[in-house]
Amino acid sequence: MIWKNMEVLITGGTGSLGKALTKLLLEKCHPHGIRIFSRDELKQWEMKQTLKDQPVSFLIGDIRDRKRLELACKGVNILIHAAALKQVVASEDNPLETINTNIIGSQNILYAALENKIDKVIGISTDKAVLPINLYGATKLCMEKLFIKGNTYSGQRSPRFSICRYGNVIGSRGSVISLFKEQTKTGTFTITDPKATRFWISLKKVAQFIIDRIEKMKGGEIFVPKMPSCEIGEIANAINPNAGIKVIGLAQGEKAHEVLVTSEEAERTEIHGDYYIITNQKLKDRQTYKYDSLHNIWKLSKKEIQTIIMEKTI
Repeated sequence: MIWKNMEVLITGGTGSLGKALTKLLLEKCHPHGIRIFSRDELKQWEMKQTLKDQPVSFLIGDIRDRKRLELACKGVNILIHAAALKQVVASEDNPLETINTNIIGSQNILYAALENKIDKVIGISTDKAVLPINLYGATKLCMEKLFIKGNTYSGQRSPRFSICRYGNVIGSRGSVISLFKEQTKTGTFTITDPKATRFWISLKKVAQFIIDRIEKMKGGEIFVPKMPSCEIGEIANAINPNAGIKVIGLAQGEKAHEVLVTSEEAERTEIHGDYYIITNQKLKDRQTYKYDSLHNIWKLSKKEIQTIIMEKTI
């Protein structure tokens, strides 16, 4: 795929992932232009200061505003949909806002892509969307369903819609690692459940994964990278083994362990080296397994966790 003639739009582009994608696209892909679509003018201004003389434009807008989104997408070839309300507890407390942003906003992405005949659209999803028990996960599941079914409306033509689904991101705002680093000042870590497990991936690696999948996507796929996992308590111990631990219990809607591929999805999942492709069709050679953070064979050691936290390398 040749990026140099491509116009790329990233919703939620001032977030951690949007910044990582922009940096990587500029360094390696050299697209014709990148459009950052987001609501916060201060974050846009701050990001703009780091990208002087780069082919990046900034558009203030909300994905809940269909007309604004359709206008912003004119002339766009690739759309990366990363905008969302992501905090589990905040989503539980603000269900209307979460639904309007994560579901209605994603529906507007679908309309804007079809209206402007964008070549490729990739939605950013989460392990919370798999067998969801919280509103955030449920809205992300709806986004996945909207995008996969979106291919029906374009037939064999553009746009093509696919999904990237993954776990927790090291270096992203609001992660448990960021919380623990902040709490080192107090000497006590607040932990929901030390035995709870999570999948982990670095911003740089997930950004590269998304770009690679955009280049290869045909439409209708859910792409899942293979990721290591570990217990939350092990992360706390790796950051500061002498810190006190205050167990506060799992929050409303929070799972002890996460799933990236269900046993039902496994029957239609292809394994490609370091990632999975969940398709719409059951495979002839069906496999029965569940890819979850508890039984994941790729477990992180204490030394690996410390290296990852320092270098954000996985």
